Amino acid sequence: MTIDSVVPDWISRTRVDGVIARLDHHSIDPLRKLRVPIVDVRGNRKFPGVPQVEADNEQVAEMAFEHLWERGFRRFAFCGFRFATYSDARLIAFRKLVEKAGCPFTEHQSPGAPGITLRELERAGVVEQEALVEWLSTLERPTGLFVCNDIRGQQVLNACRFANIAVPDDVGVIGVDDDDTICSICDPSLSSVRPNAELAGYRAAEILQQMLNGWVPDKEVERIPPISVTERLSTKVVAVEDAELARVCRFIRQNACNGINVGDVVEFTSLSRRQLERRFRDVLGHTPHHQITVTQLERVRQLLTETDMTLEQIAPLAGYSHKESLGAVFKRETGQSPGEYRTEQQKKGKGAREELGESESN
Repeated sequence: MTIDSVVPDWISRTRVDGVIARLDHHSIDPLRKLRVPIVDVRGNRKFPGVPQVEADNEQVAEMAFEHLWERGFRRFAFCGFRFATYSDARLIAFRKLVEKAGCPFTEHQSPGAPGITLRELERAGVVEQEALVEWLSTLERPTGLFVCNDIRGQQVLNACRFANIAVPDDVGVIGVDDDDTICSICDPSLSSVRPNAELAGYRAAEILQQMLNGWVPDKEVERIPPISVTERLSTKVVAVEDAELARVCRFIRQNACNGINVGDVVEFTSLSRRQLERRFRDVLGHTPHHQITVTQLERVRQLLTETDMTLEQIAPLAGYSHKESLGAVFKRETGQSPGEYRTEQQKKGKGAREELGESESN
């Protein structure tokens, strides 16, 4: 049985008090016949009387947009699955952000029809590769491309290879789901928005428990904010048309966490320090020093979120000699201490668990 299977036979032969499921139009009717509370965690379709727990697609789109924007992209595109509710929601939110920024935007959707399953939508994306290659070839470069999920991202990256499009230099690609298997086998590896699946699961369990106790949900959809962006090679770039500035930005990205300073950057480039500073301000709106700091703090955030390392251990891995100087820079740039940031990230994953524990004890 896969996550896209129709309801298995055994479920009708077993006493079931409630169901948490990834619903589509094939599975909803058999589950309704069980006459038990149902909570949907897919969010691909809306079913009357069935509460849903899904990713907050507006925040997902915002996180993807900010990630691409911070890397210098000023042209944007979206690629999704037509008639998939989550894809449509991400498209709408992303397009609004691009329009607000006053940037060019284009989109492409796979062919489909209302009522087909997510798996069928994904297969449609595979068979339309020729159309995908043709569309990608029309994109002005560089373009920041947001895809509706990691599966779509894999399809897009495959099409980019056929179209001889350099990723991330010509097109930077970011997906959603942070599926490590899919993202890692992509060539190049796929950057992705990491949803809070753990929190969604706990919240779905809490809603189901309340329904079993006779509670009627007061809203149809519970939206869960994403955690962060996991950056991989598909967006590891600063997208600028100035070739020398792009070369400098790659040098900074590769060496910032080795403790380089602006003097090292000046030695690397053919530009004088004054020319370098001017180009950074004119094109990116900030200084080379700021670019180094931003790159270092990306690494710090990753280590604070994904490891239990102390700040003293993190500092040398981010290019800092002392934890005190790192702590001061982090606080100045983010408004939080490293400890406050780590606690906030941990709460995103543990909050629902604590709430569920409280409701069970009441």
